[in-house]
Amino acid sequence: MRTQSAFHRTFIAAGLTAALAAVPFAQALAQDASAQSSGSMQSSGQTVPGKVDDAWITTKVKSEFATTKDIPATNISVDTNDGMVRLTGTVNNNMEKNRAIQLAHQVKGVKSVDATGLTVAASADSP
Repeated sequence: MRTQSAFHRTFIAAGLTAALAAVPFAQALAQDASAQSSGSMQSSGQTVPGKVDDAWITTKVKSEFATTKDIPATNISVDTNDGMVRLTGTVNNNMEKNRAIQLAHQVKGVKSVDATGLTVAASADSP
C-alpha cells in the first residue's frame, strides 16, 4: 500500500510541476488571442514565441546583473520588447552604468539597449 501511495504522490507532484511550468506560456497565448480578437493588436509581426524570448532576455539580463559584483542589481529595472532592452533605475557611478549596458548587450537575443532611464546617483561629496 505504501508503494502505491508514494507513486501516487510522485505522479501528482510531477503533474503539478508540469502545470505550473506551463502557466506563463498559457498566459501569453491567452493575451495574444485576446488582443487579436479585440483588434487592438496591430500587425507587429510579434508572435507568442517572441514574447517568451523577451521574457527570457529580461530574466537573463537580470541574472547577469545579480551575479556581477560591481552592478547594483536591485536598483536596476529591466524591460524587454522585441529584443530591445530598456534599463531604468539608479547606479552609483558611470562605470556601473557602462558595465550594466555592456552586460545587457552580451545577452543572446538583445538587439539594442536603451539606458536613458538609468541615472547616476549624486555622490555625497558633490556640491
